[in-house]
Amino acid sequence: MDAAEFRKSGKQMVDYIADYLEKIDKRQVFPDVEPGYLRPLIPDCAPQDPESFDDVFKDIEKIIMPGVTHWHSPYFFAYFPSTSSFPALLADMLCGGIGCVGFSWAASPACTELETVMMDWLGKMINLPEEFLAEKGGQGGGVIQGSASEATLISLLAARTKTIRRVQSEKPELTEADIMGRLVAYASDQAHSSVEKAALIGGVKIKKVSSDDKFSVCGSSLKKVLDEDRASGLIPFFFCATLGTTPCCSFDKLFDLGPICNKKSFWMHIDAAYAGSAFICPEFRHLLNGVEFADSFMFNPHKWLLVNFDCSAMWVKKRSDITSVFKLEPLYLQHQHQDSGLVTDYRHWQIPLGRRFRSLKLWFVLRMYGVRGLQEHIRKHIRLSHQFEDLVLQDERFEICAEVVLGLVCFRLKGSNELNKELLKSINEAKKIHLVPCHLREKFVLRFAICSRVVETTHVEFAWQHISQLATDLLKAWEQNHHQQHQQ
Repeated sequence: MDAAEFRKSGKQMVDYIADYLEKIDKRQVFPDVEPGYLRPLIPDCAPQDPESFDDVFKDIEKIIMPGVTHWHSPYFFAYFPSTSSFPALLADMLCGGIGCVGFSWAASPACTELETVMMDWLGKMINLPEEFLAEKGGQGGGVIQGSASEATLISLLAARTKTIRRVQSEKPELTEADIMGRLVAYASDQAHSSVEKAALIGGVKIKKVSSDDKFSVCGSSLKKVLDEDRASGLIPFFFCATLGTTPCCSFDKLFDLGPICNKKSFWMHIDAAYAGSAFICPEFRHLLNGVEFADSFMFNPHKWLLVNFDCSAMWVKKRSDITSVFKLEPLYLQHQHQDSGLVTDYRHWQIPLGRRFRSLKLWFVLRMYGVRGLQEHIRKHIRLSHQFEDLVLQDERFEICAEVVLGLVCFRLKGSNELNKELLKSINEAKKIHLVPCHLREKFVLRFAICSRVVETTHVEFAWQHISQLATDLLKAWEQNHHQQHQQ
């Protein structure tokens, strides 16, 4: 493919993507395929001779689209949003076209410098304390990671190293292995599984802290487990607070937890992967109060801020806590400005060496939507979630299982877990909408997350009518079955 063919095929692909997104509501939200569907549709080996773009293009609808779950469909209400937008897609085209591998400032100065500035822009949008920003020459700063999982892992590893160094300076007789065996990380019993995975990779123990009746961790719960562990000779070193938990979007109490972490000199990381985008709206910024106690904080613009995956924004108060852990300087990566204090080499902030020009997506989206446009997108989703909540509350067969704060509604039929499992099964087998469940204590709960950029009131009303009708059919079948069993 030469440049002339690329121009022609590129226009064809842009038209295809625009049509796909514009007409996505006409596609069934969840595919009909079974595991292994794809392999029989393609050859066993790569072709020896080149094929045309037209040949490849025809296979998109034939082979790929039948197996796609349409995350951007207005009938997709599962997980959390993974929003995108046309400006973000254009930026990703440019990122691929430039094709730099921005592991250092010298590897592509614009790639590094735009990221630093965009992280300051984003930090100001959510009113982060100045100590997390880079612009005034402080010790903090921001970085774009690939995912919340990476941000949590980086924070945990930095906290582990910092604690080992501190303990060894206080007790030189202890080896690193002695200390490692006693380190303990903590997170809510509602925290995402990625926190537990980070501890697994980091080779440390992790303990879950009990949440209260609103599924939030408070200071007394953390203090209790810390006191018990210290008395047993363990070394607490890391706590991951969650703002907007995955099961029900609950919020840990930072004002209670932060002072405990600060007083005991162990790292507090805040995971606001989903909820963080809402903090650009002044009416929701109070949910972030207490961030000043944190050592690191992150949220995912690729969830709710119209920036396509991957773009996970992470800030630290003291960047040397991160860079000192991961800094390696082979000669082939060195450059003349690395010790000037004027540049950042982001390879020291992450697990991989290479990184894409991800800040272009933020730059395009923040400029072409503006803060007000993004605020309206967030507010619309939250209005729609309360609309769905109201519909649920009007039906006495159902119950709301957690406070609706942002764009997630947790609900269920009053009755057994088995009944609700059957309801979810019937919803997802019908494939008109798509939901996933969670457990809240002993209850099996259905999650209804407002996800699509193009979702409207009509889609929410359709979803509720569909759920309500399936519930009616299910309850009727269960009643008949119960009656037959009683007669027998």
